[in-house]
Amino acid sequence: MTTLPTPLTTLFPQVPTLNFELPARRPKARKTREAAPKFAAMPSDTACRGSERRVVVAQGNRDAFFQVAKRAFDIVGASALLIMFSPIMLITFAALMVTTRGRVLFCQQRVGLEGRLFPMLKFRTMRLDADRVQHLVKNEKGGPIFKNKADPRITRIGRFLRKTSIDETPQLFNVLAGHMSLVGPRPPIAKEVAKYDVWQRRRLSVRPGLTCLWQISGRCEVEFNDWVRMDIWYVQNQNFATDLSLLIKTPMSVLSCRGAY
Repeated sequence: MTTLPTPLTTLFPQVPTLNFELPARRPKARKTREAAPKFAAMPSDTACRGSERRVVVAQGNRDAFFQVAKRAFDIVGASALLIMFSPIMLITFAALMVTTRGRVLFCQQRVGLEGRLFPMLKFRTMRLDADRVQHLVKNEKGGPIFKNKADPRITRIGRFLRKTSIDETPQLFNVLAGHMSLVGPRPPIAKEVAKYDVWQRRRLSVRPGLTCLWQISGRCEVEFNDWVRMDIWYVQNQNFATDLSLLIKTPMSVLSCRGAY
């Protein structure tokens, strides 16, 4: 079984060693002008909706048997977890229907494998005008991500759902649809990816997942560059042993509520 590395500095002493250069595209014949990059200056998370242009090429374990087996495991595992958590999900749905304005299920465009957008599902945990008033909330994290431990936009029941990770259970449907995997880097939003350095885009080279090394290592307590290094470690060590090890450690991490907000 693969042993997860600690500390990360022993694996990644320098960021430059992880630089990942995008492959040059050959100019197409009979093309009069060059298409603009989709993530180079993206003003919003809808700027490349429906785009099939790749931000990075697929990496990780590209063995055909592994890919088929991983997909089969995702389908079986997600189906079993949906059955297991269905009572909790139904209770949550009913509670949000009574206590929360707007749609109970929140659908947001996220960046998946190779930079393709997909609709990610969550239980609603924020007020309806959360995006409009975000500039009034202080960002407590560096890099392109936005995090605030006491974010006033989060509802009372939403804070509990985030603390227990119940808000993420609808993403099991994303796993069944093939947008996500049980194990893989957490999917970012497009406006964050627009601010990535080239080497950071490598975390998009495998299918995003429900749990990952970041998930069991403190989540929001982890700085962004270390978060990316963890995801790149997974890209380089993607196999059955790694996935199984991360899945086994996830329940205790969720129950501890460490870094969940």
